[in-house]
Parts: sequence; structure tokens; C-alpha cells
Amino acid sequence: MIEKHLVLEDIDPVVFYGVGNSHLQMLKALFPKLRIVARDNVIRVLGDDEQMATFEEQVELMRKHVLKYNRISEEDILDIIHGHKTKDEAVKGVVCYSISGRPIKPRSENQQKLVDGFDKDDMLFAVGPAGTGKTYLSIALAVRALKEKQAKKIILSRPAVEAGEKLGFLPGDMKDKIDPYLQPLYDALEDMIPAVKLQDMMEKRIIQIAPLAFMRGRTLSDAVVILDEAQNTTPAQIRMFLTRMGWNTKMIITGDMTQVDLPREHQSGLREAIRILKGVEGISFVELNKKDIVRHKLVTRIVNAYEAFDRENKSQDAQ
Repeated sequence: MIEKHLVLEDIDPVVFYGVGNSHLQMLKALFPKLRIVARDNVIRVLGDDEQMATFEEQVELMRKHVLKYNRISEEDILDIIHGHKTKDEAVKGVVCYSISGRPIKPRSENQQKLVDGFDKDDMLFAVGPAGTGKTYLSIALAVRALKEKQAKKIILSRPAVEAGEKLGFLPGDMKDKIDPYLQPLYDALEDMIPAVKLQDMMEKRIIQIAPLAFMRGRTLSDAVVILDEAQNTTPAQIRMFLTRMGWNTKMIITGDMTQVDLPREHQSGLREAIRILKGVEGISFVELNKKDIVRHKLVTRIVNAYEAFDRENKSQDAQ
């Protein structure tokens, strides 16, 4: 008889054990010759060497399933133990899975170009109107890289440009003032990583979310770095950001040129960067449009209406 302690790394043990420990009870029934006791993320197993080796192998396959899909069912457990493919493995082109098990994957040709550009090059510019999925899909790619250990951390940033309220008039300390600007990034992460695990990753700085100003002086290595809302950077800011790139790092820069909140006298750094860097080897550019909008159908109509309004205003100004 030997004893082993199996550690469930990188996953939420509650998902692994099931509601009311139902998955754990199932494992005990499937391996009756082993004594299995679980506490937090550690499974203590007592039994003979041969059964122990089989159990350890199956637990690791189950752990990888939960890591990839953020869930596991009793049917999945049986499929894994009997050596069958689970139904999730039949889904093609998936970047990662939401915490509810929903597959996150490209839903248009240009979104697929975004994924292909990330896989091919170390820097990617993704520009398009609201609702085209550029930020959400970019964060999904970063989460995939982290889960597959292609990166050691995720760094997400946005310029804290005021669009109505001044920072100084918002309540609270600096973190309270800045967090509203970063909320869309939190929302996407919360949809892909279980809350307990996300909190742990943020405390350990595996996932970092910070305003663009906090990037100065840093060298960002072994990471996926995303700059969101880059249309609101100045030329100096985006130049500073792009030169933070370190070894084994991928950068994604997203923006919407129709939503520039900079003062009129300031040029958008994103527009200038795209013009300067076009044709540079190792950089991909993807332009999404209203055909790629994956939000409510009204968003497409709103975008169309504003485009028509802008065209009308330009034609009047030209007269």
C-alpha cells in the first residue's frame, strides 16, 4: 500500500469535485480499491501501486479537461476513463471556453484573420467599430496562451482618457477612479476564468490590468500584452507602449477610429502608428467592419446611422 497526494493545479477544485462532491463520489465508485480523500485542491489517495498509477493518469486528464473547458460532467468523466473523446473535443476552431462552457471562437472572416494574425506574428493591430469582438477575442487569445503555458502572464492596458467626467471629480482613491476605465477588460476576464481563480491570478500578478501611464519604464517579457482603446493614445504614448515589448511577448493593439475622445488639437497615436508601421515584418493588421458586429442587431443599425450622419456633415462642410 502506498499513499500519494495529487494537486489540482490551475483549476477551481469545486468544479472538479462537482456539486455536493458528486464527481468525487463517482471516482470513488469507479476506483473501489482506493481510499480517496479530498481537501481543497489536494486529493489524498491510498492503495496499491498499479491502481494508483491508473487513477493518477485519469485525474490528470480530468484536470486538463477542466482547465480547457472550465467544466466537467459525469458523462465527460466516463468518456475520459473509458478512453473515448468527449463531445467538447469535436468542436473545431475554438480559442477557449467561457466559465459556462460556451465555446469562444471567431464568428466572422475578419475575426478569423485576427486569430491567424496573432498566431503568425508577435504584434497585431485590430481596428474596427464597437461590437466587432476585437477586445473580447483578443483577451480570449491571451487566456489561451496562458493556459497552454505559451505565456507566463497577461497584461491589459487602456488609456484613461475622460469621456465626460473628469478623473478628479470621481469618488475614491486612484484605483477607484481608474477602475471604471478598465471595467470592460474585467468583464471579459470574468467570462473566461472562474472568479476564485481570477482573483488568485490577479493577486499573484499573473494577470495585470493597469492604465497606460503605468507602463512607462517597464520591459514586458513572457507575456501577452493588450492595449485596448488605442485610438485614445497620443503618438508619444503609443510609441512608449510599443517599445515596452520584451522577449517571448505578443502584443495586441485594438481601437476604433470613430470613437476618439482626445482633445481636437491632439492626433490619435493609433492612426499614426498604423501609417508608420505598415509593411514592417512581424506585424499584422486586421480591419474589422460592421459585418463583424456580434452584439445586438441594433448595434449594426446604430453604426450605419452614425456613418450616414457623418457623411452628411462632411458633405455640408465641403459646400
